[in-house]
Amino acid sequence: MAIEVFECKTGDPPTLPNQIQKLKERFHLERVVLVGDRGMITGTRIEQDLEPAHLDWVTALRGPAIERLCAVRAIQPSLFDQRNIAEVTHPDFPGERLIACFNPFTKEERERQRGELLDATEEDLRKIHRTCIRKLKPLRGKGALGIEVGKVLATHRMAKYFKVDILDDGFTFQRRHALIALEAAADGIYVIRTKVPVAQLSPEYAQTSYMRLSRVERAFRSLKGLDLQIRPIHHHLAGRVKAHVFLCMLAYYVEWHLRQAWEPLLFQGEPARIPNGKRATGRAQEGLPVMGYRDLLKELAGYSRNLMRFIQAPMATTVIHPKPTALQQRAFDLFGVRPAL
Repeated sequence: MAIEVFECKTGDPPTLPNQIQKLKERFHLERVVLVGDRGMITGTRIEQDLEPAHLDWVTALRGPAIERLCAVRAIQPSLFDQRNIAEVTHPDFPGERLIACFNPFTKEERERQRGELLDATEEDLRKIHRTCIRKLKPLRGKGALGIEVGKVLATHRMAKYFKVDILDDGFTFQRRHALIALEAAADGIYVIRTKVPVAQLSPEYAQTSYMRLSRVERAFRSLKGLDLQIRPIHHHLAGRVKAHVFLCMLAYYVEWHLRQAWEPLLFQGEPARIPNGKRATGRAQEGLPVMGYRDLLKELAGYSRNLMRFIQAPMATTVIHPKPTALQQRAFDLFGVRPAL
């Protein structure tokens, strides 16, 4: 395990060469496959850093690239008739494997969100249109109309999906159906790209490796704000800042082990929408309630060590430990801790 601190305002991509050097020289790793999101492992980083260092990588395509592949039918719904993963190739990505993955739940959610936003935008535009045709003080002027229409499009972030023609005494609008259909064709689809041969990295494992990035994102959220709150850093000397970040990393390492041990009592560790699963029922196999990590910590905070002093004999003391609840006892058992009695 290692952690490194960079100067303020340093973006993610420039930090990649340092980590490559660390992996090869400090840890003496012969074979490294870096897995990064679309913002970290960019085309530039691949050409300038990864390829010269002979490092393999796994990343994903951005939305516009996926839409272009769908437009030329390199990726089409029939690929997912048998299963929700398929491997394709395309001349725009020579020597690369493109692993198209389909999530029907994401497709359904995006279709719902887009439809609701389009309908809400049209309704607000109709309201403005009614102000243009009313008899009392109708809204007039391209400038005034443009401001009001612009507010609506900006509020819902739907400007690119509508064609609007503004005149002095009114305006017309219509959906850009071709653009909407183009984006809808890519709903629920994400494409993983890599050059690692299939004999060394199956499509399924490439997908699993990329999806594990969500754990990295959760770790950063935990460090930055949810649990450990690494900021604000009340230090100014470089050595102390590094020590502070290092201690936060060690604290998160302890938290990681706690989450792993307590997985049966937490919502994590189980895919969503499993019938009769712990997410659906809110209960573990033992019948105990399932909760979030911080909620479980609050439950354990009720188990306290009490030092009792006697008024008649102030020097005499005794320590009393409460009897743990069933949930507390299960948490202790999972982590291999025997509470004092």
